[in-house]
Amino acid sequence: MLSRLADSMYWMSRYLERAGETARLMEINLLYLVEAEEDMSEEDKWRPILRITSSEDRYREQYEDGGISTPRVVQFISAGRTNGSSIRTCLRLFRENARVARDRISKEMWEAVNEIWMMFDDRLKGQLNAERACALFVALRNQVARFNGLTASTMMRGEAYSFYQLGGTFERADMTARTLDVKYHIILPDLSMVGSALDYYQWAALLKSLSGFEAFRRNYHSGFMPADVAEFVVLNAAFPRSIVFSVAHMGVALKNIGLKDKEATRAAFAEISEMVGLTSQQIFDAGVHEYLEKLLTRLSLFHVALVEDFFQ
Repeated sequence: MLSRLADSMYWMSRYLERAGETARLMEINLLYLVEAEEDMSEEDKWRPILRITSSEDRYREQYEDGGISTPRVVQFISAGRTNGSSIRTCLRLFRENARVARDRISKEMWEAVNEIWMMFDDRLKGQLNAERACALFVALRNQVARFNGLTASTMMRGEAYSFYQLGGTFERADMTARTLDVKYHIILPDLSMVGSALDYYQWAALLKSLSGFEAFRRNYHSGFMPADVAEFVVLNAAFPRSIVFSVAHMGVALKNIGLKDKEATRAAFAEISEMVGLTSQQIFDAGVHEYLEKLLTRLSLFHVALVEDFFQ
């Protein structure tokens, strides 16, 4: 398989996953945090989103006064042309990579790619208010789910599919780690806040931003204990957005691709696998933030190795 096609399949999947994950984060932040946390400033509500999407520096470059407000962040994250991680940018690059790999995807997938781009390019024009943005985020999540279903049911299982699977699961592992790291670090509660409405909304919002609220409640019956949330999001092998689940499916994709003579990628993935093989006690002993920071570094190094071995 040509390296440029493998690269396009990998990035096509990553950009679509990133657009969907960002839409989910924004939707939950608007619905739960903005409405529920009257005692938080707008800056406190929205800075975590900028950090999770690695957009804070670009945001401050665009808005020289540095002020963080709901209208600004909604516009910047959704449609910001200077923001390389905005939803619009991700969807544009999703389509561009799909076009390069046109002969490796199904007709139904290509038609859906164009439908998604035309629909949201039009809807992202002009100024977005909170109500319009929420409807857009829900619609995008539904379209991403539809596209994933089309991919699963119409795409041939070969190298192209494996690179697509690798990109999506890598992006999901990365975004889940970023979301947990930023949110967990920020919302570890003061003892006086435990059990309060604010404490409930914060932990519920974190889980809902990962589509894991109902699944968590079915597995844990003692409320929202920070250690339980972290264990569920990192180590629950049955939860599709957990880090261990995503890494396991990265491994499946890599096995199908084959790593013969790809020592850098094999070694980098082994280091990631070692980290998700730790017990919850080992993670908490080392510190959740420190663990996630190290994991994100290893994911980054894995991407570098993948580029060197397959995409150059």
